[in-house]
Amino acid sequence: MTKATGGVLVQGTCLLLLLLGPGACDRGGAGKAPPKETAPSAATTPTPTPTPAMTPPPNPSDIPAPPDVKAAPADAEKTASGLASKVLKPGTGKDKPAAADNVEVHYTGWTTDGKMFDSSVKRGTPARFPLGNVIKGWTEGLQLMVVGEKRRFWIPANLAYGENTGGGRPSGMLVFDVELLGFTPAPKPPEVPSDVAAAPKSAKKTKTGIAYHVLKKGTGKDHPKADSMVEVHYSGWTTDGKMFDSSVMRGQPATFPLNGVIPGWTEGVQLMVVGEKTRFWIPGELAYDSSPRPGAPKGTLVFDIELLSIK
Repeated sequence: MTKATGGVLVQGTCLLLLLLGPGACDRGGAGKAPPKETAPSAATTPTPTPTPAMTPPPNPSDIPAPPDVKAAPADAEKTASGLASKVLKPGTGKDKPAAADNVEVHYTGWTTDGKMFDSSVKRGTPARFPLGNVIKGWTEGLQLMVVGEKRRFWIPANLAYGENTGGGRPSGMLVFDVELLGFTPAPKPPEVPSDVAAAPKSAKKTKTGIAYHVLKKGTGKDHPKADSMVEVHYSGWTTDGKMFDSSVMRGQPATFPLNGVIPGWTEGVQLMVVGEKTRFWIPGELAYDSSPRPGAPKGTLVFDIELLSIK
């Protein structure tokens, strides 16, 4: 957490889905990004400096491109952003996913010259991911769908990876056949603490200036050490009540070495036992005030942390 890379906690981690858009590692607040589940994919590494893309020869086992791969037909639906789509199979569901929801899909993608560049269908394993963590064309397009529906998308370059991307990523307009198998609504955001602006007088304080208040007593007896590996759920706010990161919203606890996070966490979590939930008011100098990363939250930060286990 001494350097911000996109979530709050784990140092130097930012895995990419095949469909992750530019700058995705910078979303969701500052700090070390907890490990995230990613779909099996042909491109799960950060995009390097653009270089001329090397297009592999067609594979006989690739799924053939649709006849309208070059351009969207006249009867395709179009949105204000330029995204075009056409329903190939009506769905059986009624509800549509929201941008924060986790979705499960089968898909195949082609460039407009008919080359298949990725397919969960060919792998035989559906892809699962948060809808807000993928390219803009997917985030927008899948919100048009219901469960069971299969739809073809023509996604312009500005809603995909751009032009002349290199690094193994497809350039220009992309065509996807996507089947929405299911989705899980995102958890509701935790309520902003009523005392987020400042620690109450009843809060305890450490010599370094961290204030804390136990919200729920723990069941454990042992405290983690500075070099312990811990598993936690957490949410973080600035003192004006803006939430900048939350493992609760992701629906996945964060696991990290306690000496690999901001000093306020390293000190504060050592005060806890397993099962305990504590609210911390961490001064900026023990958080991100010295971080050079644009967008990192500054000043005193407020965290609700639940210690789930000490590994």
